[in-house]
Amino acid sequence: MLRTLRIDNLVLIQAAELEFSPGLNALTGETGAGKTIFAQAIGLLLGAKGDAGAVGPSGKEAYVEAEFDVPAGFWDDGERGGLAELRPDDEDRLVLARRVFGDGRTRAYAWGRAIAREDLAGATEVLIAMSGQFEQRRLARASFQLDTFDAFLGPEQAERRAAARTAWRELTAATRRLGALERDAGSEQARLNELAILVSDLEGFEPGDDEALRAERSRLRSVSELVEGTTTAMRALVPDDGQGAVGLADEASSAIVSLEALSPELRAAGDELRDLTFRLREVARELHTLVGSFAGDPVRLEEVEVRLDRLATARRRHDASTLDELLVRRDVAVAELAEHEDGIDPVEQAASQLAAAQARFESVTGALTHCRREHATRFADAVAAELRDVGMGDGEFSVEVRERESGPTGCDDVVFSVRPNPGLPFGAVADTASGGELSRIALALAAVAGGETIVFDEIDAGIGGVTAHGVADVLRRLATRAQVLTITHLPQIASVADAHFLVEKVPGDPTHTRIERLDDAQKRDELERMLGGGAFVSSLTSPEP
Repeated sequence: MLRTLRIDNLVLIQAAELEFSPGLNALTGETGAGKTIFAQAIGLLLGAKGDAGAVGPSGKEAYVEAEFDVPAGFWDDGERGGLAELRPDDEDRLVLARRVFGDGRTRAYAWGRAIAREDLAGATEVLIAMSGQFEQRRLARASFQLDTFDAFLGPEQAERRAAARTAWRELTAATRRLGALERDAGSEQARLNELAILVSDLEGFEPGDDEALRAERSRLRSVSELVEGTTTAMRALVPDDGQGAVGLADEASSAIVSLEALSPELRAAGDELRDLTFRLREVARELHTLVGSFAGDPVRLEEVEVRLDRLATARRRHDASTLDELLVRRDVAVAELAEHEDGIDPVEQAASQLAAAQARFESVTGALTHCRREHATRFADAVAAELRDVGMGDGEFSVEVRERESGPTGCDDVVFSVRPNPGLPFGAVADTASGGELSRIALALAAVAGGETIVFDEIDAGIGGVTAHGVADVLRRLATRAQVLTITHLPQIASVADAHFLVEKVPGDPTHTRIERLDDAQKRDELERMLGGGAFVSSLTSPEP
């Protein structure tokens, strides 16, 4: 669900921060007030190209940001792996943004961190379905039609699709493994030798050994440095031969002592020299004690260095960056070597595993196909009924399940066709319908299959009267199962909205567009304006008898 939408300096909108309700949200306003700017903001989040003309007069760039509640399983999709890596800890919501610069360049963001425009569009398209300029592109996608049909078939079909994805991954992995083994069959012995070398190189190593060895080497090296430095200081004070600092201080003190009686003023210097000699002797004794306390072990240091060298050589030889990676590969090598010694043919075993994976995939995709074929007519009838309610003629709609190359969603393509006018042949929905009709087809599909957040830009194009009431009724029912945002000029639609936003142009220097959420009294005033007076408002806003 779309929680909030922030718009800054986009065309005439200086600043707007909108909070949407879970149900039906309507945006209304005079023609030219700037309702299309709202649609433009959503379009930028859906990956529409940037345009220097989108930057308003209040700054050098335009900015659009949306905060979403994401559905269960959103982060499990492998296509959003890169986005998931940027996700902050304990963050349940998704924050996406797009910035447009004055020269037309754009940048996309997730939680304030730069991402590719394609990643932004891919994530937003899962969360928002937008009619208007995006509807033809979306309805033309085979994946959208299949997803919509499967959503209509309910949670059991969703479970079948999840099982199909898992079976497809297993089948793909088994196919790759068999192919690799078959390609390398001629060099099998060389590969086994390589595995044996890997096992030998890693003999005696366990997880964490690299860090432990580096820490031990650091300690042992420090001991050597401590012993060397302390010994040097001690020998400077009291050398094994010759006269060190203690001897020189003692000699100076003795020379002064004999002169103190002749010159009493030397007594202070003599006292300091005697005190210095005493303190230097004390320091020398402390250093001697410390040297004896440092436990150096050059033999152990050499052993540690040798093991670290072995590890570095193994990483280079086997092209690995960490010990953990090497150990995982070693365990696999040990298992494969054991199988070879037991007479197990890895190619034959991989072929058997591939056959089992293929059987599992065919089983789950067979169930998918059966469900789709069994309920295609029921889905088409449900959509047709909704099309009639929104003024699409006789509401003729068909669904064809076609066989296609296998993939993670099974072995089927679903093709939606519509006949907007009697007597014409059925045609693909994206190619046959006009802009307003596409929006109503999208509404009918959503009404039977549901969705997350659905934005309608042209839902009321060219309709009124009874059809307007029908569209309003369908939108109201849809809003009980999905969040709906609709830009509309029809009071029939605005009157049933859970939240009503007014888009209005405010004169000034510069003139700008303001979007604000209306309270009940303001909503009544806006409905009066839309109706051209208050005579009909009571029938729209008063409770039914």
